[in-house]
Amino acid sequence: MTPTVYLNGAFLPQPEARVSVYDGAFLHGAGLFETMRAEGGRIFRLEAHLERLRRSAAQILTPLSEAESLSGDVFAELLERNGLRQARVRLTVTAGSVREPEEDGPPTMTVCATATPLSAYPLELYEQGVQVAICDFRQSTTDAIAAHKTTAHLPRLLGLRQARQRHCIEAIWFTTRNELAEGSISNVFIVRDGALRTPPVDTPVLPGTARAIVLKLAEAEGIPREEAALSVDDLLDADEVFLTNAIMQVMPVVRVERQTIGGGSAGPTTQRLLNRYRELVREECKAP
Repeated sequence: MTPTVYLNGAFLPQPEARVSVYDGAFLHGAGLFETMRAEGGRIFRLEAHLERLRRSAAQILTPLSEAESLSGDVFAELLERNGLRQARVRLTVTAGSVREPEEDGPPTMTVCATATPLSAYPLELYEQGVQVAICDFRQSTTDAIAAHKTTAHLPRLLGLRQARQRHCIEAIWFTTRNELAEGSISNVFIVRDGALRTPPVDTPVLPGTARAIVLKLAEAEGIPREEAALSVDDLLDADEVFLTNAIMQVMPVVRVERQTIGGGSAGPTTQRLLNRYRELVREECKAP
């Protein structure tokens, strides 16, 4: 079966989906994307993803028009056309053609959505925990696109490749002020003395959708939580560490480089939040 792609208002067979060689994302990385998880044929927290994308578009590209702001019906049809109930859905919005502007108003943006079978992380990783590496690169506190999920993603991919070469699942970034920031593809949480802590958004870090959910779940569970500047010592001395993103949800970390975290297994707070997260997905997506 040939995959179906949504592109600029039309559903097309993947081989027919084309964008201009003058597209802003192709030439300059001038684009944004969202990676979303579908369960039971429904995208979990779709509106949170769309709101983040709309906010970033208004700040660093061009505000999305009503036609460019996709609805849940588009994604439901995309999933149905691809015969998918569990899926990894990517929405990409770019600045459009930078060489062929419209006569009136701003250039038309490129809007593309794809759906592929969900390649979930192996269950044993959640049971045994994972190892992460400290990235050699640093996150600038004055970077104009920091805290936005842009298609100018190469530095993150290089950091991730560096981590994988060290047999680690993720690269942990620090800022030029040596403050804990985030992972290449995730947000980072630590637990110390029963309290949950994570770097504030203005570190800067991406305001992750999974990050926001975990903070809300912690509040509902009565777990003390704080957004605060954290150091490498805070990370290495933590009782628990875990990562979040829309696909991995809540992933326990048991080693940072050679440093064992806690007792070397997924801690009770991490397990509690992971279970609550999964329950929330099942409830909202009505998934088995």
